[in-house]
Amino acid sequence: MAFLDERYLLTSDVAAELYAAVKDLPLIDPHNHADVKEIAENKPYTDIWQAEAATDHYVWEMLRKRGVDERCVTGNASNEEKWLGMAGVFDSLAGNPTYEWVHLDLKRQLGIDDLLCADTGKAIWDRANAKLARYDMRPQSLIRRMNVESMCSTDDPIDSLEHHRALDGSPLAGVVRPTFRPDKTMNIFKDDWRDYISKVEERVGERFTHIGDLIGALQKLHDFFAENGCVASDHGVETPYAFNVSEEEADAIFRKAREGKELSSQDVVGYMSYVFQQFGEMDAAKGWVFQLHIGAIRDVRTALFDTLGPDTGGDVSNHMTDILTPLSPFLNRFDDRLKVVLYTLEPGHQTTLAALTRAFGAKVNLGSAWWLNDSPIGMKRQLEYIGTVDVLANFAGMVSDSRKLLSYGSRHEMFRRVLSDVLGTMVCQGQMPQALAEKTAAYLSYQRPKELFGL
Repeated sequence: MAFLDERYLLTSDVAAELYAAVKDLPLIDPHNHADVKEIAENKPYTDIWQAEAATDHYVWEMLRKRGVDERCVTGNASNEEKWLGMAGVFDSLAGNPTYEWVHLDLKRQLGIDDLLCADTGKAIWDRANAKLARYDMRPQSLIRRMNVESMCSTDDPIDSLEHHRALDGSPLAGVVRPTFRPDKTMNIFKDDWRDYISKVEERVGERFTHIGDLIGALQKLHDFFAENGCVASDHGVETPYAFNVSEEEADAIFRKAREGKELSSQDVVGYMSYVFQQFGEMDAAKGWVFQLHIGAIRDVRTALFDTLGPDTGGDVSNHMTDILTPLSPFLNRFDDRLKVVLYTLEPGHQTTLAALTRAFGAKVNLGSAWWLNDSPIGMKRQLEYIGTVDVLANFAGMVSDSRKLLSYGSRHEMFRRVLSDVLGTMVCQGQMPQALAEKTAAYLSYQRPKELFGL
């Protein structure tokens, strides 16, 4: 087997046959971090660093790990210097999925089969940039060429969605949808929370004197997102606090926070729980999917946070985080009336979430292997475990979770290959007939996410 050849990640003839049946299905990508302004403006990429690594935290972390100076990661070096810095250490990343993703992007989207390394970095830079200058490599053309049928970006509730609306008259009309991501509303413990609530007031032209005013404003923004094609919300929390809290208790905490008074840990949990449950009610009323990304402990590397700010690659997970206790009240409140998808970056939490989805029936489901699980081995272990403890047919399907368009096809290809191999192994071991494996592979690759999210 050669690197990234036709048998990549496929360990049997049956797996290869299953993959052949699903590889050309359209892509349904219900969760990503696409720059919708970039898509709407449809300008050519300036170079391969911009398209491939300028926004990719996976790449940044690997380059730092191999000793590349921050100047050539997020600093003021030219993009060519950054690309060549990456090329200089890229051989040493073999075995990490980043090595495979980048080469898949080069091979599938740019037609470059050469291995990226110190000796080839400049030649690949020149060839890739020449290809990216072509009109058919602009964002909208890339999305069509990768056969993306539907994709959902990640958007703040106060976003005007002007760039989504700008696509209404383009060939991508109806393809790019927003997702309601209200984390900043939830994070009452952060220093900028009061400033953000003021921005919500400005967005709706109201002044909030009661927590009911805030919830009413968020309902209006929720309605606005629905009018613009939104079908899901998304919530990123370290711990999914969703205890039952009264409006009176929540309002007292809300007022206290707006006055700048110090909050207790109990106050924080109370406010977050109340607002979390209100978002659940909004989604349930519209039939949206409530996506929950659990367990990211942000910015643990102080040096990175102090010099570069948040979301720059200093995030980890903790297997000790309790998920069951705070989330159970929410799942019981919305039992059988809200579609929920649960994601975790902590491998140890997969067992808890698989058991939870099993206990709560058809509307609570596991999402794709996220972040630290987002690799061939992480996907394989998750799919095998779901098939044993829960039901594979209830898996929510793949999402790219990507900040770069160039990788959408690569992320989905990796998933479809791993899925085909897992199912192929089951066929070879006599656990399911091949015809049913083919049906399952197609369902989980395409029909399942399309049906679940109503795309």
